[in-house]
Amino acid sequence: MERRLYMLSPSVQLGLTIGALMYVSYGAAHHAFDNIALIALCAFVGFFIPYYSKLSNKIEEIINLHTARISLGRLGRFIPQLAFNIGIFLVLTVGGVFPSRQIDTLGGVLGVALITTCASQGMQYVALALSNREIGDRNRNVLIALSINIVVTALATIGLGWSKTAFLLLGLTFGSLFFAIGLASDLRAVFFRPGGIGVFFGTFNPIHKTHLALIRQAIESRGLEKVYIHSTTVPKLHAQALQRGEIRIARHERGMRIYEKTARADVHVNYFPTGSRFYEYDTRLAMMRAAVAEAGLSGKVEVLSLPDEYARGGFYAVLKHIRKVAHHRAVHGIHGSDLGGMWVRSIYDESGWVYPYPVVRRDKVSATAIRNGEIGLTTPTVQEMIVALSAPRELENQC
Repeated sequence: MERRLYMLSPSVQLGLTIGALMYVSYGAAHHAFDNIALIALCAFVGFFIPYYSKLSNKIEEIINLHTARISLGRLGRFIPQLAFNIGIFLVLTVGGVFPSRQIDTLGGVLGVALITTCASQGMQYVALALSNREIGDRNRNVLIALSINIVVTALATIGLGWSKTAFLLLGLTFGSLFFAIGLASDLRAVFFRPGGIGVFFGTFNPIHKTHLALIRQAIESRGLEKVYIHSTTVPKLHAQALQRGEIRIARHERGMRIYEKTARADVHVNYFPTGSRFYEYDTRLAMMRAAVAEAGLSGKVEVLSLPDEYARGGFYAVLKHIRKVAHHRAVHGIHGSDLGGMWVRSIYDESGWVYPYPVVRRDKVSATAIRNGEIGLTTPTVQEMIVALSAPRELENQC
């Protein structure tokens, strides 16, 4: 039963599909369907790719956490894929799938691996950006991107002039786009236009002292007139997983909905990167308003509640609404270097000319710790609200 569920997981099927497509592409291009090296390589790629994807994500996450630099995180993702692709083309040439002279004009094994990696990274970025905007499905978009890349690369190794040109254009165009967007974002974080407004998005589950400190620092260091903050209603990852039946609300406890995975969950997906316990949207909203008032920031900070816009287009739609209010003033995007913060950063980067205000997280303050019962990490009023939400359970236990 467990093996069957494993094989039915979307990411496992995605990996096997990529392995099969790789086998068909290189087998057809080089009449090598019976080549043992190709069969073994494609089988390995098919089973290994989901694990490799998680490893790449983790490397990027660690680099981002310690630097809050998009370009460095992407470089950290790029290097292991380059090494992986070098290994693939070495096997393809040494294993006799095609002679190495056929890729000499593309820079040999290193050149083909470099261009393939650039194209793959860039196309995956575009695929994920489209899915973030609810154009297509995340897994399906990545599959399409990787499939196009595999087919074009296989054709380029044949030696046809047009296929080489397409391969080079694909790699250079998407590779340049991928790194240019990240580098431009990092530069905007350093060379910014003072004044204007700030935006701060997140789960705020619940809001805590570091959130308030980030807002205050951004106002002071960048001369912001106002900061608009907005929380998720139901995080998109959870909303989609609930719809697909991959997770469910197991119970409600202390004002929080407690999620758990179902038998349909994808074995390679981390559904709860920021925890499986979420205060309801209205509760988080009330906590945000109370914390802002208690911190003396009411004149400078506005807690927005735009559930219709969020349902329609997530934080992209919320940011679009704020831009209308801003009337062409500079927009500064506040975020931390943790996973949730860097996800928000990607929304800023994909939404036009936003000046990031990144802060590397070094303190021990976290919403997870608060949900686990630590005190003193949020404002007194929010702490009282949390205690009040816990009271029914405590009274129930006494009875």
